[in-house]
Amino acid sequence: MIITKTPFRISFFGGGTDVPSFFNEHGGAVISTTFDKFCYLVVRHLPPFMPFYSELVYSKMERVNSIDEIQHPAIREAMRMLDIHEIRLSYEGDLPARTGLGTSSTFAVGMLNAFYALKGKQVGKRKLAEDAIYLERELCKEVGGWQDQIAASFGGMNRIDFADNQFKITPIIIHPDRKALLNQSLLLFYTGISRFSSEVQQETLSKTNQQNKIAQFMEMLQLVDEAQAILENKHSDFNDFGRLLDHTWKLKRNTGGKVSNSFIDDIYEKGIKAGALGGKLLGAGGGGFLLFYVEPDKRQNVLNALDNLMNVPFIFENEGTTIAYYNPETYIPRKELNID
Repeated sequence: MIITKTPFRISFFGGGTDVPSFFNEHGGAVISTTFDKFCYLVVRHLPPFMPFYSELVYSKMERVNSIDEIQHPAIREAMRMLDIHEIRLSYEGDLPARTGLGTSSTFAVGMLNAFYALKGKQVGKRKLAEDAIYLERELCKEVGGWQDQIAASFGGMNRIDFADNQFKITPIIIHPDRKALLNQSLLLFYTGISRFSSEVQQETLSKTNQQNKIAQFMEMLQLVDEAQAILENKHSDFNDFGRLLDHTWKLKRNTGGKVSNSFIDDIYEKGIKAGALGGKLLGAGGGGFLLFYVEPDKRQNVLNALDNLMNVPFIFENEGTTIAYYNPETYIPRKELNID
């Protein structure tokens, strides 16, 4: 049995510039962090006496007799990619899927980590990130960027730069006390809306108003440098980080009609009126989680104003995907056991 533990991520700045169609022409960069909410995957070879060949448990259960029968595209293509057969896979997540925290890519990274371990292989974090990008963007043909797979693999607070179909990771150098203060100044709320990010991304990346969108993404890209300077300069005012979040959100919500809606706009305005300096909807948009930057003395005001929403306390984490448990069993294919 293999158990992997892979963190979800919060993207602060640069989201959308991590898409190859943009960054291969203009360059791209994001600042993101992983935090202490995780995707757990339990994988083992299925005992040969079971009346089916594989059992897959996520938001639903699949029991199949061939890889071709698997409905979940990422599981099906990952099993083909790494030549995995006759397994039981079960998923547990600390937070719901399709909510802007990179959950599908976190799942992909954790699954690949487990599959490699099942085959007795230990691979590096870059390999896991690259394989997860290939799995989702090429094999599954899902529209989106690269940052989620990289964040889930490496963990921590990083700047990730993109160009020429490559990526480079630079850890954000921030004093532990300032990092703790940043953590204390952030509030995370669940809107109750889930959505498929690829659908939002498709609309955002459409040719409609393309020049305006490029200009907005270029300005969002410039904010990455400003945000990094605020984080790493010990003399900077952290409140400027919150104001930048407000700026990047206003830019992002104008890049596509599905990025926001009146319900989300109302929540955001309530948070700002209660004292938040800025914030943003996480992920591609359309729902999921809202992040606010709030000075400590205004924190309770914002919590009171949004008391109809679920607040999710969190702490930054630094490990990325890990093997939490490793006890592989001897695997003998059924065909070698003469079991039908």
